[in-house]
Amino acid sequence: MPESLAANRTLSDLREPLDAAAVAVGGDRVVRASEDGSTPLPAGANVSMFPPRAVHGVIRPGTVAEVQDVVAAFDRAGDGAGLHVVSTGRNWGLGSREPARDGVVTLDLGRLDRVREVNTQEGWAVIEPGVTQLRLAELLRDTDRMLNVTASSGHTSVLGNIVDRGVGLRHQRTLDLAGLEVVLPDGELIRVGYWPRGDRPTAVNPQGLGPSPLALFTQSDLGVVTAAVVRLLPRPEAQRVLRLGFGRDNLTAAIDELRRWTAQGLVSGVLKVYDTTSNVNYGGADGEYLAHLCVDGTPRSVPALTQVIRAEAADSGLFTHITDSAEQSPSADDFVATGVEHCFAGDPSRNEDMLRSAVGQDAEHVDADGGGWLFFLPLIPFTGSAITHSQQLLDRVYEETGVRPGSTINSLDADVIDLVVSFRFPRTEDAAERAHLALDLTYEMFDAAGFLPYRLDSGHHTWVDRLSPDAGSRAFVRRLKQVIDPNGTIASGRYA
Repeated sequence: MPESLAANRTLSDLREPLDAAAVAVGGDRVVRASEDGSTPLPAGANVSMFPPRAVHGVIRPGTVAEVQDVVAAFDRAGDGAGLHVVSTGRNWGLGSREPARDGVVTLDLGRLDRVREVNTQEGWAVIEPGVTQLRLAELLRDTDRMLNVTASSGHTSVLGNIVDRGVGLRHQRTLDLAGLEVVLPDGELIRVGYWPRGDRPTAVNPQGLGPSPLALFTQSDLGVVTAAVVRLLPRPEAQRVLRLGFGRDNLTAAIDELRRWTAQGLVSGVLKVYDTTSNVNYGGADGEYLAHLCVDGTPRSVPALTQVIRAEAADSGLFTHITDSAEQSPSADDFVATGVEHCFAGDPSRNEDMLRSAVGQDAEHVDADGGGWLFFLPLIPFTGSAITHSQQLLDRVYEETGVRPGSTINSLDADVIDLVVSFRFPRTEDAAERAHLALDLTYEMFDAAGFLPYRLDSGHHTWVDRLSPDAGSRAFVRRLKQVIDPNGTIASGRYA
């Protein structure tokens, strides 16, 4: 539905689709403030303190068939609230479970939490949106496969992060996506990309034959994703994590050296570098940049590569120290080093310590009681000069707002960095206003520098047109939306 129509419509006619939803999923699984759905629910909390949107109901289906019934009921209604879809709702720093626009009904898929199938021989699992990365990682613990996990809480959704194009410790998570099961706006169920065939094994081929619709349903409001085929990675026979410290005065040269090692195949997975602020925020040591570099392979190759890196580091003269996880375990209170080391091995069980260090609460209470938290997520070139420029921009943000951003440098490959910029703040109105001013300024400065975000928060959805390289492509996507979803059954999201 066009935005102008959505903004002008009344919501007094939601009784019929909400009643149909109650029949489909059970009355206790539908929450509404008034019988006809015209009254918004009380505003919920989000750890980022983005302005809450008007949500007119919450529906919690437990099966795919129930999702189909709910979606079809809202499609028949034609001009009611669109469905805002969440998995576990823990999209912290980007709005949590908040929609991008007012006048929606939340479709909460947290009860769809089945691990339908795990195939370690072929390297995939079929999971639903409510499956957390901790649960799937635990299922794989004693196998020769592992999950590409993120450094966020183990209680976050694997599928939710994948469809928002998040980044794990091995690579961007869209590379783990082989297939999707999607309920279209009229209630039809389709499967795109690769899907297992029970009659015989087939090689994983996410693109399939002909034009591939798989990517249409990431960062998308074209359907409701109810399951995915997620690729599982071979578990390394041996693994070490090297930690190298360096000062701000050596930032440009150190990044260029780390880039060289990445380009020449010395680094496994995502090279992570925490700046001085982020290192402290997550429970690490103060006063330096700290690189975490994974080396994995066979029992013979890992020690050999480790020696090569040590020699390269010594020859460069850029690093203040280097420690090896095989020789020195992190201290008990160094939550960064411990968490990252486990994440490289596909184990997110130590991530909760980092979460509590950052916001002071566990996963269940982050939004209600955690310290303020905002994220800005740009991609920048993997060069020392670009990284240094990004740090200078963050210095300017601090000088102009008094809010000190932290940043984590994550290498997606030898050319591209995912820079995770975080803002911590006390949850008072004044502190939140300053933090959001700092976030707005960061958007402006990084856009001017050509460092564009690859994910947006619920408060900056209008930036999608500004950041897109071609107006024609945006118009094409909107034409697709009008064809697939003429009634606006799926609410327009952060990328609409």
